Amino acid sequence: MKKWLLPMFMMVVLVLAACGNGNKEENSKKDEEAVKEASSSETITYQSETGPIEVPANPKRVVVLSSYTGDLLQLGVNVVGVDAWEANNPNFQDDIKNAVVVENTDIEKIIELDPDLIIGLNNIENADKLAEIAPTVLFTYGKADYLQQFIEIGKVVNKEKEAEKWVEDFKARAAEVGKKIKEKIGEDATVTVAESFDKQLYLFGDNWARGTEILYQEMGLKMPEKVKEVALEPGYFAISQEVLGEYTGDYIILSVPDDQDSSFMNTSWFKDIDAVKNGHLYKANASAFYFNDAKTLDYQLDFFEEKFLQ
Repeated sequence: MKKWLLPMFMMVVLVLAACGNGNKEENSKKDEEAVKEASSSETITYQSETGPIEVPANPKRVVVLSSYTGDLLQLGVNVVGVDAWEANNPNFQDDIKNAVVVENTDIEKIIELDPDLIIGLNNIENADKLAEIAPTVLFTYGKADYLQQFIEIGKVVNKEKEAEKWVEDFKARAAEVGKKIKEKIGEDATVTVAESFDKQLYLFGDNWARGTEILYQEMGLKMPEKVKEVALEPGYFAISQEVLGEYTGDYIILSVPDDQDSSFMNTSWFKDIDAVKNGHLYKANASAFYFNDAKTLDYQLDFFEEKFLQ
């Protein structure tokens, strides 16, 4: 080969090689896109309360109409729509800042969000219309215990193993903190969980969120007998503010909404309650305490550790 042909020959080889690489890269990208497309279109079957439902294996745009936002966020699932109660939960706000606040009646608004999955409680209206928008899974509150409920959410979004691992870890952490609390306050100390709303107070049993599952179920702390009589079976019980002292134990966990009147805490009858006088009143932000999802449970556990063991 003549020397002057060599550079030209090399150039042709390089161009052909580049074209080959370019085609490989283009094909690789197409393959990746095909895999992503296939992945996003794959489905699994979830055995719901009403029967099998085909849901996306990897949901990308979930609308939550009640209760389960924190569970989905804990599992790393993207939430594009939430109800007003959960939108106001400070535990979630960083993760749902781009989510839209919706109600079950906002059919057009939900359609615009283009969800691939809808999750909520089974007492909502328009469930049939929602099911036409996207696979809709509804739960009965309290039918499963609070930790099994998280695992059920994990099953819906194809992350059951991740949910089970979190539950195992949470139970271990709660047991350890509970042991330390009992050592400090005594095995027989009693704890009352109450919430202020609309000039009434609500007492709670052992499975109505507000940290009750952690205190009574996981830690085994004691509920005052009088609270047990009225609130354990129904889950909660309403009383007038002035009779709170009749139901209080050695410690009080009191949730107070930011937008509710809390002036009763300055009254003489309230300050005369033994737990208050002894500095055993722990006031919580109700918006952060309403639920018993995974993220809220982590917050509540940290709250109890800080307040009881400070």
